[in-house]
Amino acid sequence: MPTKTWSQGQRILVVVLTHAYGNRSGVRYMTGGLKVYYVPWQPFLMQNTLPTFYGTFPIIRTILLREKVSLVHGHQAFSTLCHEALMHARTMGYKVVFTDHSLYGFADVGSIHMNKVLQFTLADVTRAICVSHTSKENTVLRSGLPPGKVFVIPNAVDTAMFKPAPERLGHNEIVIVVISRLVYRKGADLLVEVIPEVCRLYPNVRFIVGGDGPKRVRLEEMREKHSLQDRVEMLGAVPHASVRSVLISGHIFLNSSLTEAFCIAILEAASCGLLTVSTRVGGVPEVLPDDMIVLAEPDPHDMVRAIKNAISILPKIDPQVMHDRMKGLYNWNDVAKRTEIVYNRALKCSDQSLLERLSRYLSCGAWAGKLFCLVMIIDFLLWRLLELWQPAKDIEEVPDVVLPCDQDGEKIIQKIYNQVDH
Repeated sequence: MPTKTWSQGQRILVVVLTHAYGNRSGVRYMTGGLKVYYVPWQPFLMQNTLPTFYGTFPIIRTILLREKVSLVHGHQAFSTLCHEALMHARTMGYKVVFTDHSLYGFADVGSIHMNKVLQFTLADVTRAICVSHTSKENTVLRSGLPPGKVFVIPNAVDTAMFKPAPERLGHNEIVIVVISRLVYRKGADLLVEVIPEVCRLYPNVRFIVGGDGPKRVRLEEMREKHSLQDRVEMLGAVPHASVRSVLISGHIFLNSSLTEAFCIAILEAASCGLLTVSTRVGGVPEVLPDDMIVLAEPDPHDMVRAIKNAISILPKIDPQVMHDRMKGLYNWNDVAKRTEIVYNRALKCSDQSLLERLSRYLSCGAWAGKLFCLVMIIDFLLWRLLELWQPAKDIEEVPDVVLPCDQDGEKIIQKIYNQVDH
């Protein structure tokens, strides 16, 4: 996500860079002064482009120069386009910021390899952002990044989009809502054991499950085995625009994740006035006050206990009061201002020579450090070759037109999340 700062009033103009989505390719202009570049790289797995290392350099260089970018901000550790963009931006001398939204372990093969990739990317990053203190600790341990470079800025929720139902729901029938990707990491296997037990204990409880994934088959089999077709409704994939309509039809929101850096779905549910039951993992305990969430260990028996507790305190919950509290706890104004502080600190950092940067890569490991240095040396030589082939002065820059941005840029990040798929 390249960012450039206008001189008038220090407004920030955000230019979003992402891969192509289906037939959507090229440049799109959106409200609030947003410009989105859909580079012609199609995803091949889980919305990720094929790693090319250097294949994206020419187009990324052109966009950065055309837009007169000051700073490049990348998101998500599993995004190959993010890693490549940050690498090329640092080669060209830009300041870069990375935001990590996830938690990863240290034991399985996938996490070990991902941690090494993250160590490579963050070895030369200017500043980093994590969405929770737990996420910060995890990122520092995985990447070896100095803690002083890492800032904690939580996610937020658009409370104007997620409002409680106009009329308060009765408690004759209690509806528990689950909206999640149905995968192992999101605890879909826990739901298979928890749902039948809760239905057995409470005849007036009904479940609404929104989401899709490889574990949906197990939930369908569970529903058939226990004859719960009339009490467990499977919605499949739910578009983000329809999430509120699903949430306001329930009383309790259930999150069964096995690992979670923050979980923005909990914010959306709380903003709609739902009492949350969640596993006590990752950064989840940091998200909501104790009287708005019931935590449980990622164990079926403890989750059933937590749901019992939630049902008992449900009459005390006022959805509108909960919504009003969420307005004060999490809002995009605060996120935008805190992010701007990180940007300003990154822009004030002094430039460093190639040798100084290579020394940081060299410290990443006996063999990995040498390999990282080789990758960056090739990237630097490729940049010089591109400069000879198409000098920066020959690339046409966009005109400095003052667009109708919201004051202080507080709405910009919110609009990115609402309008652009990551």
